[in-house]
Amino acid sequence: MQYTFVTLVENKPGVLNRVASLFRRRNFNIESLAVGRTENPDISRMTIVVDCADDWDAHKIEANLYKLVNVIDVQDVTRQPAVFRDLALIKVKARPEQRAEVNSLAQIFRARIVDVAADSVIVEVTGTEEKIEGMIELLRPIGILEMVRTGQIAMTRGAYEGTRRAPGANGNGWHGEDDTGLAEY
Repeated sequence: MQYTFVTLVENKPGVLNRVASLFRRRNFNIESLAVGRTENPDISRMTIVVDCADDWDAHKIEANLYKLVNVIDVQDVTRQPAVFRDLALIKVKARPEQRAEVNSLAQIFRARIVDVAADSVIVEVTGTEEKIEGMIELLRPIGILEMVRTGQIAMTRGAYEGTRRAPGANGNGWHGEDDTGLAEY
């Protein structure tokens, strides 16, 4: 099953490498990773989608993320009320006589054509992973030339509750006792 973690980290060099290394050392494959600054330029938000065998593995990932220096907050939003989005830019082979078909598909998926060239168009589509996969499958017979996706991003619904700990407490990013029993999983 795929689990989605939203992680707030200090916006410093090397943080992404430390997070990715944790997954590599634990032999978990990252299915999707999106990183960007938040409303606070000192904090970045990572949305990490990973394939886990069960809830216990997901709990271990969350506990180990908390142990990393520069990690401020971790939320497993997999089963929480949240908004999940992905964005794709898809360059499609489209001669002038094919553009009406591409435009019709874009309208059905509430996508936008953001660039038109002599023999191609670029379609921008946002939505759930399933929506984007559906659009890709319908554009494939026309001829996809290039494609790029952001990876899933997520935000919980409702009021923001703040972070559960402050950055750098105890000097190592881990705040308080390890009550999970997972000192080094």
